[in-house]
Amino acid sequence: RTCKDQPMRHEPRITPIGPADLARTVALHHRCSPQTLWSRYHRAMPDPLTYLPTLLTRPGSVHLAVQDVTGRHVAVGHLMPDHQAAEAALLVEDSWQGRGLGTRLLRRLARHALSDGWDTLYGLFLAGDERIDAMLRHADVPVHRTEEGDTVTAWAGARDLAALRTERTNPPRPRLRFRGRCPRDDATTPARGCSG
Repeated sequence: RTCKDQPMRHEPRITPIGPADLARTVALHHRCSPQTLWSRYHRAMPDPLTYLPTLLTRPGSVHLAVQDVTGRHVAVGHLMPDHQAAEAALLVEDSWQGRGLGTRLLRRLARHALSDGWDTLYGLFLAGDERIDAMLRHADVPVHRTEEGDTVTAWAGARDLAALRTERTNPPRPRLRFRGRCPRDDATTPARGCSG
């Protein structure tokens, strides 16, 4: 087929990533604002080369990237199982936020969780993080939340998240249920945060 016969890809696509994708993942982190990185990690972070190699080789974890038409990473999502559930952590480049990439990544991570036998996904975010709150408002699934200090733990069923729709008109607010214990209470402290 000639070049003009090839279908044009205009939408960002989601692809698995690993240690071989370190350079593009580091570049994404460098393009993110300090506020976005703080939202993801809940602390000031050193050079991403000091922690991303360990993250991308974490046993049992799943890593995905959203790539633009040039192949550049504009968002990443990580699925990191612990003792009772699986943590989902997201990072979306500032200029790509608000386009549904976080929801798309979350849906895909939930499908991986289900295939690996995990029924529940959770994420940690900072209280008052309007971007995460907005993403939860657009998630038409039961979302459970607990707050401890300035950190919110939100979790939902993997099956519900795997069926998320990314485009809705007048999306309903999630049915929030507040409980005193979350799936990670007996787990070791995971990598923190999400920014979608």
